[in-house]
Amino acid sequence: MPIKKLDRIDRKILDEIQRDGNISNLELADKVGLSPSPCSRRVRQLEDAGIIDKQVTLLNQSELGLPLTIFIHVSLEKQLPKTLDNFERSISTYNEVLECSLITGSDADYLLKVVMPDMSYYEKFLLKELNQIEGVSSIRTSFVMRQVLNRTALPLSHIK
Repeated sequence: MPIKKLDRIDRKILDEIQRDGNISNLELADKVGLSPSPCSRRVRQLEDAGIIDKQVTLLNQSELGLPLTIFIHVSLEKQLPKTLDNFERSISTYNEVLECSLITGSDADYLLKVVMPDMSYYEKFLLKELNQIEGVSSIRTSFVMRQVLNRTALPLSHIK
């Protein structure tokens, strides 16, 4: 799928706001070499084009008492549309689930990324929530021991 033609300034804007979503327009304009009005217009155009999806604040999960990051591989009994829809609807109700992806190349159907305060909380989540979703046939869990890399910025070097 072709991407919208972005010039050097657009890429610089995207790079800067990925680093700091709280950057003021004045500071952003200075960093990318524009005056504030054209910079603001460019940002608005990138938003209107859907390239800038949303801006969020990243929180420190350990400081908030959520030290466990867990990857959960979920297999369903059958990959029927009704079963997939039911699982996706159910899993979207759990705030602990940060990511849910339908995957291929594995014996699992879904890969979840969840955060939890402790093992006791995870046990309750597993037994009383995840295992109760109709159509789930197996669950495999991997606990993150140490996070080596955690990027939120998308690479932009492929954009010419």
